[in-house]
Amino acid sequence: MNLEKRYQILERLRANNPHPQTELNFSTPFELLVAVTLSAQATDVSVNKATDKLFPVANTPQAIWDLGVDGFKDYIKTIGLYNSKAENVHKLCRILLDKHNGEVPEDREALEALPGVGRKTANVVLNTAFGWPTIAVDTHIFRVSNRTKFATGKDVIAVEQKLEKVVPREFKVDVHHWLILHGRYTCIARKPRCGSCLIEDLCEFKDKVYPDE
Repeated sequence: MNLEKRYQILERLRANNPHPQTELNFSTPFELLVAVTLSAQATDVSVNKATDKLFPVANTPQAIWDLGVDGFKDYIKTIGLYNSKAENVHKLCRILLDKHNGEVPEDREALEALPGVGRKTANVVLNTAFGWPTIAVDTHIFRVSNRTKFATGKDVIAVEQKLEKVVPREFKVDVHHWLILHGRYTCIARKPRCGSCLIEDLCEFKDKVYPDE
């Protein structure tokens, strides 16, 4: 895919959704960090159901630490892998209190040093909470990037590196959200909705799918 076609795709995505947002509910960087950590192998809907009950009660590192692991589990037990996630979030709260004055660090290395926080989660927090032009590649972005040929790569790191290279600076803050939403609602895994896709004519996917097929 050439640069002109990529630019047209990004222009259309921006025109359709000028100010894209994450679908995770949050009001502070810490709430976002917790929500993203909980969202691994879980839907945003399931995380929001849990955090909508949790955050009014505990939405700071100290408050969640004070709940204890078992108390925290009571709020997130409907989320997949909740046992390990509870342990990780509880530990990261202690680290934030001890090393970062209870604040979420605006620093990749410090974020990735937190339990349960990998590169993708760090990218989401840096992008969504702090406005960095980072691109977190999840399963949706990996699929859309490869299927459309916008940015191909054999793994998420390769796709991230390709996106960093080919996405113009003016789009970098928002491209993460555009591609996730496009993969979640249009370019879905099993049967992409090509007939209702706003970039269908620019996409280089050879096996396009239409409703009457």
